[in-house]
Amino acid sequence: MKPVRQSKPPTTEAAPAVAQPRVVTGRVLRTRSGGISLRLQGRALAVSALMAAVLTVVMGVTLTTGDFELSLGEVLDALFGSGSGAADFIVNTLRMPRLVTALCVGAALAVSGAILQSLTGNSLGSPDIIGFTNGSATGALVVIVVLHGSMTQIALGALVGGLATAAVVYLLMLGGGLQGFRLVVIGIGVSALLLAVNSYLITRASWQEALEAQAWLLGSLGNRLWVHANAIGLAVAVLLPLALLLARRLSMVEMGETTATALGVNVGRTRAALLVVSVALAAFATAVTGPIWFVALAAPQLARRLAGTSGPALLSSALMGAALLALSDLVVQRVFAPALLPVGTATGTIGGLYLIWLLVTESRKSRA
Repeated sequence: MKPVRQSKPPTTEAAPAVAQPRVVTGRVLRTRSGGISLRLQGRALAVSALMAAVLTVVMGVTLTTGDFELSLGEVLDALFGSGSGAADFIVNTLRMPRLVTALCVGAALAVSGAILQSLTGNSLGSPDIIGFTNGSATGALVVIVVLHGSMTQIALGALVGGLATAAVVYLLMLGGGLQGFRLVVIGIGVSALLLAVNSYLITRASWQEALEAQAWLLGSLGNRLWVHANAIGLAVAVLLPLALLLARRLSMVEMGETTATALGVNVGRTRAALLVVSVALAAFATAVTGPIWFVALAAPQLARRLAGTSGPALLSSALMGAALLALSDLVVQRVFAPALLPVGTATGTIGGLYLIWLLVTESRKSRA
């Protein structure tokens, strides 16, 4: 006698788990065609607004204080061309070009560092650590010491030096990718070699050229005129929008090469374009002021922590870099007066302390 198979009561099987879409916070603005979209996050906007307010205060203090104090009304009159001769000279010839240079250089360095840190996935991935800044300095020193070039030629030499250094680092990294401490170690080695080349160029220069080159290597905003402000302003006006246009692709590249490719991103071309933009920003900034250390390292991370974003936060980084450099220059001008300290000493001191804290934090994370 065969056993009777009892039929199971009908049960409702659980549907296979469907991956929940990632929750995207903020508001998305799109054009009617949908070709261009922009996601706005409340916290990031608040941080950007706060940094813009800090910048406004720093600009006001910079333009109104000093050996010849001016009221805010006198500064505004001078800016709009209706001020007295003395106020016009102090504001438009002495203070404003230096301030504009500081703002643009700080923004350029911060965005350059933000791009590199995002591409490498390494918090130490900044142009001054990897060696791009020293490469730009080498190109500029060749023009200063050997070719005795003009400001335009110095900027071009810095750009060529930075791009050449990026090419060398990239060739050394072939097969290993851009991630990890391997890039940092190779960059430190290349930077050390370039530092030796820079020292050699100074020893081969005349006494006057050596003094000028050494002063330039400290990184200074002193005696900056409108020719310097216009040069870095034009570079930022061209390169910063390009970086912002590529920011969405940069966020996808951060997810990994496989994911980015699946989303339709040409990873190789995107990395190459972003690397060129990053090196160009650092090179033009270095050409105008000399090497200014640690702004590219610290500003992007501070902006990212404050904004609480998972992406590169290029706009917040630009505002943070501009505020840091302008504030550092204000401190060395007002606190240490009448001593003429280069702003590179202030950023180097602050950045060195920040780098020590960063290394200790990363070491604790790796042991945990």
